[in-house]
Amino acid sequence: MESININSNINLYYIPMTKLKTTTIDVYIHRDLNEEESSLNALLPYVLKRGCRLCSDSEAISKYLENLYGAGVGVGVLKRGDDHILHVAFETISDKYAPNGEKLCDSVIELMLSIMFESTSFSDEIVEQEKKNAKDRIMAMMNDKRQYAVERCIETMFEGENYAISKLGTQEGIDKITADNLKKHYENIITSSIIDIYICGDADANALAEKIKKYTGKIAFKNADIPKTEIYVPKNEVKNVTDKMDVVQGKLCMGFSTGIKPTDSDYPALMVANSIFGGGAHSKLFNNVREKLSLCYYASGSLDKNKGALFVNAGIEFKNFQKAYDEILVQLENVKNGEISQLEYESSINAIINSLESYKDDQDMLQSFYLGQKIVGTDYDIDTLKEKISKVTMEDAARVFKNVKLETVYFLTGKEDA
Repeated sequence: MESININSNINLYYIPMTKLKTTTIDVYIHRDLNEEESSLNALLPYVLKRGCRLCSDSEAISKYLENLYGAGVGVGVLKRGDDHILHVAFETISDKYAPNGEKLCDSVIELMLSIMFESTSFSDEIVEQEKKNAKDRIMAMMNDKRQYAVERCIETMFEGENYAISKLGTQEGIDKITADNLKKHYENIITSSIIDIYICGDADANALAEKIKKYTGKIAFKNADIPKTEIYVPKNEVKNVTDKMDVVQGKLCMGFSTGIKPTDSDYPALMVANSIFGGGAHSKLFNNVREKLSLCYYASGSLDKNKGALFVNAGIEFKNFQKAYDEILVQLENVKNGEISQLEYESSINAIINSLESYKDDQDMLQSFYLGQKIVGTDYDIDTLKEKISKVTMEDAARVFKNVKLETVYFLTGKEDA
């Protein structure tokens, strides 16, 4: 990956990939995750996509992209630790495949810059339309009970911390937004945030960087930094929360602290340990809690490396709560005690390495990987991380899991069954 500095706030990262015929150009605007900004940030990318100086409305943007042989644009928001990220993503066929030799990436960059810095979409009508869509996204998350349980577990575990805040904001926060205060927020953050541009594919990165430098040279930026994230500090008591809703399947989510930062030398061992514990069809949770004991419909463990946390997510029958809870902790102890089979160990190593290798064929995953490295302050490339994973021993996996501690238990149950 090649890094090109544009100015004090903007960096361009070029990830060469020639095996695909497309090039992706993604913009990430980094903001501190907090209650004051969360709903504004969640709404803003969707409003920006509605019009700019170059293309006055959604129809004009669609026509512009269609003339680039069906290029596309999408927007969203991400949450990486305490970093709330506004995301604008473009995809186009690479210049070398343009039928008439057009510089398609140049044209995409021009639209990107106009959307980012020359927005014309802050009308009352557009903002109200996108507010409705934003509230619909919040409702969709709440209606996805599996995801809702994870969000509630995070909200409970990190109560009083910014990480408890949803990347989608809140219904109440969205309601308070007006065209005027959203425009003011946009004008403030667009020149006072770190902005990362990732280009993945086959492109002339230096020429595109010069184009961006020339355009942004007339803009006055204010000093900014990537938001800093601290890992979760273990508490003395386990938090237990049960919600009752009209559901037919219980959702159990358990939050654990790991005590390991993504920059720690033990982090690759934690990845392997979690894979052994709950990382797939080879894991202890899958083969014991699900297959052998039939206590759940699904059970998996996932790491939140930014916050030093691990979450177990399981779908269960209401009556099986205690049995599933107990068995999950039994399997956790088994990993801690080194009760790991050769098959579990080798399958976990191979699963992680194969997953990392597959990133090389996926532009979105490549960008996500390197963005994640930047946010946490590590500089692994994929092959380096694969090598670190391959050197993790069973003993390493057991050792790092000894510090894993239960912090939060969230259970979503039926109205008549709790």
